[in-house]
Amino acid sequence: MTKVLSLKIKSEIFEDVEAQTKRLHMPRNTYINEALDFYNAFNRRKGLRKKLQKESLLTRNNSMDILSEMEKLEEATIE
Repeated sequence: MTKVLSLKIKSEIFEDVEAQTKRLHMPRNTYINEALDFYNAFNRRKGLRKKLQKESLLTRNNSMDILSEMEKLEEATIE
């Protein structure tokens, strides 16, 4: 199912789109759809990277806490 969209594009961007669609022998609509799909995928990956970095930091902090507790237990058993 397709949706109709009206948008304003800067002249320079429009001219570049026109040049690229001619070079690729591709309809403008297809080109814009592929560009938007690519940009959406890029932003999903960017969001996932931020989420993974945050979770990695939480895991690292938790791992350091566990390591510290294990060292305390080890020291207590040696004494």
